[in-house]
Amino acid sequence: MVETWLVELLKGTGKLFLHPVLYYLVFLTGILGVTRVKRERKNFHIRAHDAYFELRQLFPQGVLIGLVLSIIVVAAGIAVPFATILLIAVFTFLWSLTTNVRWISPAYTIGAAFFAIILIAENSWSIPLFTKSFQALGDKVYPSVVVVLGMMLIAEGILIFKNGGKGTSPKLAKSKRGQNVGLHEGKRLWMLPLFLLIPGNALQLPFDWWPVFHLGSQEYSLILVPFAIGFHQKVKGMLPKVAIELHGRRVIALGVFVTLLSVAGYWLPLSSIVVAALAVLGRELITLMTMMKDDNLPFYFSKKNQGLMIIGVIPESPASKMGLQVGEIISKANGLLVRDEKVFYEALQKNRAHCKLEVLDTNGEIRFLQRALYEGDHHELGILFVQDKRKYDEKIG
Repeated sequence: MVETWLVELLKGTGKLFLHPVLYYLVFLTGILGVTRVKRERKNFHIRAHDAYFELRQLFPQGVLIGLVLSIIVVAAGIAVPFATILLIAVFTFLWSLTTNVRWISPAYTIGAAFFAIILIAENSWSIPLFTKSFQALGDKVYPSVVVVLGMMLIAEGILIFKNGGKGTSPKLAKSKRGQNVGLHEGKRLWMLPLFLLIPGNALQLPFDWWPVFHLGSQEYSLILVPFAIGFHQKVKGMLPKVAIELHGRRVIALGVFVTLLSVAGYWLPLSSIVVAALAVLGRELITLMTMMKDDNLPFYFSKKNQGLMIIGVIPESPASKMGLQVGEIISKANGLLVRDEKVFYEALQKNRAHCKLEVLDTNGEIRFLQRALYEGDHHELGILFVQDKRKYDEKIG
């Protein structure tokens, strides 16, 4: 049996590289990076992160979570029909055409696939090229799909909480009152590889003593599926890291709730329909609540009387090495009060070899920073300010 499992494991892993979603995600992530860099250069004449930043976030964060979930799926014998995997891929492509990556969320891709299977099985539709896969659907409702949906929502929340707030992109805009303001945008795609059990072939579950949740078949095959998880959030009323972590915690809570309720579907299949609908509506409600709350807050990144508000810090720049953070306010430079960029850089010219800054941190406390400057550093400290008079992307309330 061990040899059979190892063979199926290798075959299932190999199928990952045949899945078009894997390559499509790389393509989409590349577009995200290039688009962000173009917009940042338009706003600030410099980019915050290079165009490969999003691509570097695509794989590492999701692999470990995928491994943990794969162990749970196989140990519990949670099997899904192959038609589900096909439909999830289809809806991943379709929702990506909206150009809003947040629609590439498990709630919308897996949720849509679940309801599509019900419609296809109910109406006995024939799907070209994949007729056998859809003819093999013996039931109309598959509770295992909703279980996977709940677990993927938990994974999405963890990724948002741990990674969504890293490297958010600063933007400049005009408020309705004509005030120069800034905001941050978190836009990310993650690939989460997950081993799924598919009915068929000759792989038997190893744990006879474990309460498994299968589809009636006693034989399965393994396939490693690249699930796409998209995230997009704009933050104007608070620190981006704080806002995004709160968003992530809410998605985790929804995922736990959906997962717990989804198990009841094995005894009451119709309850799976209700739980899947709750997952989709709940995910959308979290997004709407987050947007409404942020809209009702005053602008965090706006002109301050105390000094210059930092909206971005270039990685590996002198400012980054000094420990300056997004959301802090520079009140003095080399002993001079600063209220705009011109005065700030003139103050730095007073002492070309050394830089002393008085900074108000995000808690309103004063701290002092200093650093030796090298030739050209005073021109390229790597700080992006709200008051920079550049081209603005949009008008916001």
